[in-house]
Amino acid sequence: MSASLTVAIKQAARELGFDAVGISRLPTQANPATHRNHQDPEAGLLDRLQKWLRRGYHATMAWMVRDPERRADPTRVLPGCRSIISVGMNYYTDYRADERQGNGRIARYAWGRDYHKILGDRLAQLTERIGTLAAGSLNRAYVDTGPVMEKAWAQQAGLGWIGKHSNLVSTDFGSWLLLGEILTTLELEPDEAGSDLCGSCTLCIQACPTGAITEPYVVDAGRCISYLTIELRGTEPPIAEELRRKLGNRIFGCDDCLDICPYNVQARPTTEPGFQPSPLTAAPSLLALTKMDEQTFATTFTHSPIRRAKYAGLQRNLSWALSNETAPADRHSPAAPPSDDPR
Repeated sequence: MSASLTVAIKQAARELGFDAVGISRLPTQANPATHRNHQDPEAGLLDRLQKWLRRGYHATMAWMVRDPERRADPTRVLPGCRSIISVGMNYYTDYRADERQGNGRIARYAWGRDYHKILGDRLAQLTERIGTLAAGSLNRAYVDTGPVMEKAWAQQAGLGWIGKHSNLVSTDFGSWLLLGEILTTLELEPDEAGSDLCGSCTLCIQACPTGAITEPYVVDAGRCISYLTIELRGTEPPIAEELRRKLGNRIFGCDDCLDICPYNVQARPTTEPGFQPSPLTAAPSLLALTKMDEQTFATTFTHSPIRRAKYAGLQRNLSWALSNETAPADRHSPAAPPSDDPR
């Protein structure tokens, strides 16, 4: 029953438009938080998270500190959880951002509609199908918002591996998978965990404009452009000028460590219309966006991930980008993926 049910769930996931799906099984020992991650075989998920928190790499994201044991142990999120169904959707689109003088840069995942909604709607449908296939099972779905270490479980489910930039890398989709998961009380057949194929490559570490990747697989959020332009709150928070200048024209997120990955050579465009860019997101005019009032911001970005930065945050980012216009050397130059595989 377990094998046939696993096959049926995976088939349903693909029918709903997920590009990748895999299963991981929770350890049977008393404390699943001791589950091993092959990138640091001497430490479990909880150990790695606590070490990262002790170093202060979560910056002002105080919510990361709350109950790390629960974040590392899915059974504290869903009592009786036995398996995790990890899914991914390819969001790569075959467009290049227009970065002429006066334009900002927005991370690729935010070019289209909010992925929380796109993946969330389909996960809700998948959860409903699982309930039909296995009456009495308990299932709980998340898309980047629940207390689940989704990248670690996606790696365990074979969707890819956590690269040195701390993001998931797929041999099929490169750096361009958005993740979701369903925690379930069902005992499903697990997939083989993804193997780390980064080898000796350090291109992502070298590409980071702010040196936020302090060592392989470890990111200091306080220096990460995604954090600085999205999660950091306040209109004028204290940020060193040298750090501000390295943001260049980035006004929402950063793709530099993803763009450079050699596994993107075989990336293929998504078939999901919701991820396609609009003129506003592919070529955002800094001056035009500064003239946007708060109501217009709310209306324009209702269905966009960009609303996460809030109006004040986006206006602050725009002011930084405009200040950096006088420093062309700090502007982003999209790097083509290298022709030689450095592995």
